[in-house]
Amino acid sequence: MNRILCVILGYLFGCILTAELVTWRAAGKRAGEVGSGNPGTVNIAANLGVGHGAIVLAGDILKTAIPCMLCRFVLFPNLAELSVLYAGVGVGVGHNFPFWNRFKGGLGVAVTCTYIVLAAPIWGLIANITGLLLVFVTGYPAVGAVVIPFIHIIPVYIIFGTEAGLVAAAGTILLISRHIKVIGRIYSADEKKIDFIAKLRPKN
Repeated sequence: MNRILCVILGYLFGCILTAELVTWRAAGKRAGEVGSGNPGTVNIAANLGVGHGAIVLAGDILKTAIPCMLCRFVLFPNLAELSVLYAGVGVGVGHNFPFWNRFKGGLGVAVTCTYIVLAAPIWGLIANITGLLLVFVTGYPAVGAVVIPFIHIIPVYIIFGTEAGLVAAAGTILLISRHIKVIGRIYSADEKKIDFIAKLRPKN
């Protein structure tokens, strides 16, 4: 029952789409009306500016950290790291499928990157850094997005046990499912690459 409550609490927090608040405040629009329509950091930053994108990222990190830490240290400390994983996956489900928005949400990348660090800080950081490097090397954000939680599964399984590994795998499957179409386009060479290194170079 405690595990279910972790997921439910995470889901409710996940349903708070920070991008909706930011886009409405900044442009008087719904997030779905901006750029690609994805209520995520990259889309908002690309269309409303880096500052607004940073606010969205901070909000997504915060809405993930709050339920994870509540479950870990206040509500269900007996579950230890499992509570963080269950709550984190719940946030991911809520972010991706918010009940109030006809179950249409984001991709859950920032959410996933956050809760894997909270569950296993060292391995979470290693996974995030590896994924980020792959984004720069390949030019495809989706590649980093799906690799990050995948790298995390084995260490979590070894350190925390089978149940933790299964929950981590569930979170990975959730994130991959949100990127299936993009992965298909990458495979067929129909997805446009982004030269992030060029974007970081100072303009003359």
